[in-house]
Amino acid sequence: MKIALAQLRIEPGDVAGNVDRAEAAIADAAALGVDLVCLPEAFNVGYFSFSAYTEHAEGLSGPTLSRLSAAARENNIAVVAGTIIEDLTETDGGPAAEGLANTAVFFDRDGTRKAVYRKRHLFGYDSRESELLVPGEQLPTVSFEGFTVGLTTCYDLRFPELYRSLLDAGVTLVLVPSAWPYPRVEHWELLARARAVENLCYVAATNGTGEFEDATLLGRSTVYDPWGTVLASSGDDPTLVTAAVDSDRIDSVRAEFPALDDRRL
Repeated sequence: MKIALAQLRIEPGDVAGNVDRAEAAIADAAALGVDLVCLPEAFNVGYFSFSAYTEHAEGLSGPTLSRLSAAARENNIAVVAGTIIEDLTETDGGPAAEGLANTAVFFDRDGTRKAVYRKRHLFGYDSRESELLVPGEQLPTVSFEGFTVGLTTCYDLRFPELYRSLLDAGVTLVLVPSAWPYPRVEHWELLARARAVENLCYVAATNGTGEFEDATLLGRSTVYDPWGTVLASSGDDPTLVTAAVDSDRIDSVRAEFPALDDRRL
């Protein structure tokens, strides 16, 4: 399977332009023969545009996700629309809660919504995320092209127990939409690689680029294999990062180095 990480330039508050760029990246990925493309965290409004969250929040059937569902269908490509600021009160059949959530959605090739992941760990350090949003409780998985796919978001990378839960659910590929800023480059590279190594699975971490009033996104979207080897990576400019991933590789690595068999719970 071929995957792509759409490292978009995100303009603060420019929802129309940001979604246009997302649609263009989806079409470009499809033209390269990609099966699955993942977008960054808060790609439409911009993660650090906290004052715009309420104005631009929408439900799962809102304009942003409707456009990306159509883009998946029109391009015959699976899309992880990760993430938007979701207005829970506008989501039919959603959780029995009010407020806003940081929400990633997996669309299949035909535009069908297959999974919804609401960010579990909300950032409290020098951020308004934990003040403005409510955390998610579910860990959905999706079967796609021989993989069991799990979703997490950005700050989740700092909580390894979440990834153990995904491992126990059979996940072999974790997609991580993110809005990771300078100066924590080493943390970005270390944590995503560690999650791949300790769970012997693929981890594909998609970051954005762009400047906000108080932060600059560092890019460096990266795909790691089950050994933690970098299969593809980028700098801090907008780009598509593509890599081939092989579900059989999971089995061979886990057979060669069966560390997971030695877990003591």
